[in-house]
Amino acid sequence: MSDTEKDEANEEATDEKLFCAERAKSGRAKCKKCKNTIDTGVLRLAKLVMNPFGTGKMKAWHHLPCLFEVFKKQRATTPKIEKIDDIGGFEQLSHDDIEEILTYLTDDAKIHWESLKKDLSDEPQLATSSKTPKKKTKKETAPVTSLLSVTDSDPSHKDNSVRQFRKICLALSNESSYLQKTNILREFFEKGSDGTSFKGDLLLWCRLLLPGAIKTVYNLQSKQLIKIFSRIFNTDNDDMLTHLEEGDVAVTVSEFFEKSTAIKPASKSTLSLQDVNEYLNQLSKLTKEDDQQRHLKKVALKCTANDLQVFVRFIKHDLRINAGPKHILDALHPDAYQAYQTCRDIDGVIKQIREKDTAKKTQSLNITVKVLTPVLPMLAQACTSLDAAVDKYPDGLYAEIKYDGERVQLHKQGSDFKYFSRSLKPVLPHKVDHFKDYIKKAFPKGDDLILDCEVLMIDMSTGNPLPFGTLGIHKKTEFKDANPCLYVFDCLYFNGESLLNSPLKKRREILQNNMTDIRHHVQFSEIKLIKNVKDLESMLTDVLDKNLEGLVLKDIQGVYEPGKRRWIKVKRDYLFEGKAADSVDLVVLGAWYGTGQKGGMMNVFLLGCFNPDDRSWRSVTKVHGHDDETLKALQTELDVIKISRDVTRVPKWLNVTKTMIPDFVARDPKKMPVWEICGHEFTKHDVHTANGISIRFPRVARVRHDKSWDTATTLSELEHLYEVSKTNQGARLLPFLNSNSDSDVSPVKKQRKITNMFPSKISTSSKDIQDEDTTKKKNSKPLPDLLAGKRIKVNNTAADKEFRRLFIAYGATVIDEDDAKKPTHKIVPGSFSMTKNDDGENVMKIQLEKLEN
Repeated sequence: MSDTEKDEANEEATDEKLFCAERAKSGRAKCKKCKNTIDTGVLRLAKLVMNPFGTGKMKAWHHLPCLFEVFKKQRATTPKIEKIDDIGGFEQLSHDDIEEILTYLTDDAKIHWESLKKDLSDEPQLATSSKTPKKKTKKETAPVTSLLSVTDSDPSHKDNSVRQFRKICLALSNESSYLQKTNILREFFEKGSDGTSFKGDLLLWCRLLLPGAIKTVYNLQSKQLIKIFSRIFNTDNDDMLTHLEEGDVAVTVSEFFEKSTAIKPASKSTLSLQDVNEYLNQLSKLTKEDDQQRHLKKVALKCTANDLQVFVRFIKHDLRINAGPKHILDALHPDAYQAYQTCRDIDGVIKQIREKDTAKKTQSLNITVKVLTPVLPMLAQACTSLDAAVDKYPDGLYAEIKYDGERVQLHKQGSDFKYFSRSLKPVLPHKVDHFKDYIKKAFPKGDDLILDCEVLMIDMSTGNPLPFGTLGIHKKTEFKDANPCLYVFDCLYFNGESLLNSPLKKRREILQNNMTDIRHHVQFSEIKLIKNVKDLESMLTDVLDKNLEGLVLKDIQGVYEPGKRRWIKVKRDYLFEGKAADSVDLVVLGAWYGTGQKGGMMNVFLLGCFNPDDRSWRSVTKVHGHDDETLKALQTELDVIKISRDVTRVPKWLNVTKTMIPDFVARDPKKMPVWEICGHEFTKHDVHTANGISIRFPRVARVRHDKSWDTATTLSELEHLYEVSKTNQGARLLPFLNSNSDSDVSPVKKQRKITNMFPSKISTSSKDIQDEDTTKKKNSKPLPDLLAGKRIKVNNTAADKEFRRLFIAYGATVIDEDDAKKPTHKIVPGSFSMTKNDDGENVMKIQLEKLEN
């Protein structure tokens, strides 16, 4: 998974509301307030909260009265259910369930529901009972008919005006209900601006309404736009940059356009969507700043301030309407969104809708894939429990190695090849062009193909994959004996046949029967059939010990669903509530402004560690993802100074690269909070100054109120954590796996299993070890004997980060500094090291100091 994954908007996330309602399906979820199980069939409400151990959001289920009890005790600024639009799935509930929820809501919410119910009477969506949904009416399933016969659209018609487009965008942005957003578009596409029929260019409308989904590259970032428009308007660039801190470059450009003395906005909007489309096409071909400036000035002379604002939003691929392809395309036909997800060909989808209408038919669309047109990839959701994953697939599942490379979708049509990234962009040629000849050898009978693959660098001498990020052209030169390899794990299309609706078992059989493995160039992904948790645990620990990313679990009977998260990804940092993840305690050193809705406030934070050798602070990572309430508090809690990314204002104590200079820096880092940061793994990144050490996919696990700057992780401790993290990853998972093992596994077998994976001996200086019942000093003890029964106090050292779980596994009790229990021993800070004895065994050196109670 690449770093760009943080900027990719999950399509399903746009459909989420703050709350959702349904009747419990399995009876396994527990109420977050009362902690009792929510029985099957009971009406329940969920609050969508950030998933701390994976991507996206998770549902926190409550009994109906329990959630409203929570609302009474929470802060006034915390979101709660105030109207029915706040609840996802409300319209699908039975009449009795709706009435029950309404009893908890205000009178205004009830009136709003009666009004909405009346508006929806022409297209009923309420279920007659909680089990049997009412059949959809013909009107609900029929596509829009009044507009689709339009073949030649008049650019001068009001339906094609930018003014009308802005009016629709404003209506969409002001509407919070996704259902109503779709209804607004459906009505406009049926009746047009004059209330009789739509006379606009449907395809152009859909394309312009979806600039984020159908992206065109304009080579212009926000600060570049500010620079160019400051020259066009003859205004101060710094003033515009200061205004940009509010987070919306389109608003900044619009407001300074109105103040400009160099050029004046048009008094009336006369632009058509066809004009805008042509201007955008021309802009996409310009790469030199002077050419871009001349072109944007020509555009500005034709625009009102509001016209220019929407034009800039087209460039930024965000209209601020909070609506994605699903809400736009659902206004055309019930199958339009699914068809688009599959083929990503909006032109073809709308053409097909028109053809259906021309034939006066309301039948379903023909949803299929097309070679050389990218298919939205199927995705995976985070796995937090191996047992739950196995239980989900009682007939067995495929466990496949999750390679830490770049996702590639390969299309072959005869001698034509195309490669698409996870975000459906063309893959850089130097990464994939050389596969052409090998694909022909690997698939001698494959004329037309669509393959789902992962490309990564492998060591030719060992066959082992190289770390993430080594695929870049400048990196390849550093690895002389390395070669890019294409690991094939799925087949979506083979010789004229779409395989999307074929079960995975069949798709794998087609691969096995038609693909020849070409070592180090084109290979099958490693996959195993798993039927119990023990086999899954064994495969996972083996994969992690090889420094691979993890596993992907797949239903052997599952079909390929583009864009859906139906697979399950297993990584060390997802399991056991994140306790097995790499973590480190870092100090907040600075912050950046957010963008969009987070504009004007600190939203991204720079974290780092202290280097005692030169008394400097080094950057390690930056994180975001705080909830609104936490962010609001941080704006006043953090004592920072604004430096606006000015390199001349960076304080001497901060060692940071130019790329990582923040908008704000700490006034005094010794007075800043300590946050525990966890992530997928420690990694190396030149942009950070802690000897390049950073964290992939970082997130804030908790605020360490019990720690201050002098007990947070230092640079030397971070270096140790980095080295340790690259070995025995699977072994570090064993204490957790064993603690969840079946009771029929004896403690002796568990102990033997752990002992085989971790250092079996401990060596210390004689003066530091004393038994509880004797003063006899020893130089060496077996680790289990030394730790069993002891209560060990942990400090902020490598032990705290890497070995506390090992101590627990060997029978010791770990006592935190704020624990009420008194420890019997403490670890001497900095005493950890790993060596090998004469027999080649791993030996861990440590000093334990006995405490007087």
